[in-house]
Amino acid sequence: MGKGLEDAKSGGGEGGNRPRKMSVVGLDVGNENCIVGVARQRGIDVVLNDESKRETPALVSFGEKQRFLGIAGAATATMNPKNTVSQVKRLIGRKFQDPEVQRDLRLFPFTVTEGPDGGPLIHVQYMGESRAFTPTQILGMILSNLKTIAEKNLGASVVDCVIGIPVYFTELQRRAYIDAASIAGLRPLRLMHETTATALAYGIYKTDLSDVDPINVVFVDIGHASLQVCVAAFKKGQLKILGHSFDRCCGGRDFDEVLFNYFAEKFKGEYKIDVYTNARASMRLRAACEKVKKVLSANPEAPLNIECLMDEKDVRGFVKRDEFEALAAPILERVKGPCEKALAESNLSLDKIHAVEVVGSGSRVPAILKILSSVFGKEPSRTLNASECIARGCALQCAMLSPTFRVREFEVIGF
Repeated sequence: MGKGLEDAKSGGGEGGNRPRKMSVVGLDVGNENCIVGVARQRGIDVVLNDESKRETPALVSFGEKQRFLGIAGAATATMNPKNTVSQVKRLIGRKFQDPEVQRDLRLFPFTVTEGPDGGPLIHVQYMGESRAFTPTQILGMILSNLKTIAEKNLGASVVDCVIGIPVYFTELQRRAYIDAASIAGLRPLRLMHETTATALAYGIYKTDLSDVDPINVVFVDIGHASLQVCVAAFKKGQLKILGHSFDRCCGGRDFDEVLFNYFAEKFKGEYKIDVYTNARASMRLRAACEKVKKVLSANPEAPLNIECLMDEKDVRGFVKRDEFEALAAPILERVKGPCEKALAESNLSLDKIHAVEVVGSGSRVPAILKILSSVFGKEPSRTLNASECIARGCALQCAMLSPTFRVREFEVIGF
């Protein structure tokens, strides 16, 4: 991978003649997890956090004496659900009365009201008193944690970066991201569409690209809460986005929610407990349902067992993949639309599509792969790391914009 990236040691300096150790960082701020990519002399690396993990939870947990970010926040979330703020990406730059925001609020254990500007205001108990934060402030805390992770790894200050954003973000949401980055002490050189970052991570290292005939690739990103599709054409030294589409409310968590509702109703009848009335029980059941979904990706059936879920009752459940797919049919049906729309926008026929690449945390559901095969007429591939490709693409873009690195000439055209 390193052939596309070299250190340009003449990268300039500030403060007299002393050279400045510059950082090149790409940030993927997901709805559930975040990943930090950095450019080094031999290529792009994904850096590890304090727990030696590559993914850092995108949440902030507020306690009696301090706040906990990332991994530490996730560790306290189950015991402190009402003061643990997650999925802030769904709220940032939106109006409180937005129907999508209202739907999302039903899934959150924390309290959200309408702020003076019409935007969401998040309420928590922190340091013994009631506090209110905007989604931009919460995102600023999350970005500050990612900045710390990058700085510890690089041994240098981090200011310049490229941050991935969904293709459907409005100008207001983009501005909110820039404001949040400013709170964290970061300067985004660019906000890059997540699908474009994925395409860049895929194309820059391909050595078999032609000068004349483009290779057309479809990228399908099924994230935690949304679906994005783009069609990209690759030629030697060039990436051109031909079409894109999206569904803002079709992602991995929607499949989790199908299982959550199924088991919540089942336990109401069998065990006489209503998890909808208990934030901690709901959070534990949602986490267990996510594990069940992952088991069903590789197995025809999956058990669910939770000790002391609620009212000191242990619960047991069981679901088959066929049952799950039947329950999730309305969500699965929505996968086709964005795929067909992106293909139509690209003006390409199916025989001109070279490959279909699937990424994102929600992309492992076998029924989704079947749908993609039927739409595009070929088996989806997994050439890229499904979780890390956005951060790697953003780090590559940051390296292209930085004087510190020489990057193989590669032009990105389109949105």
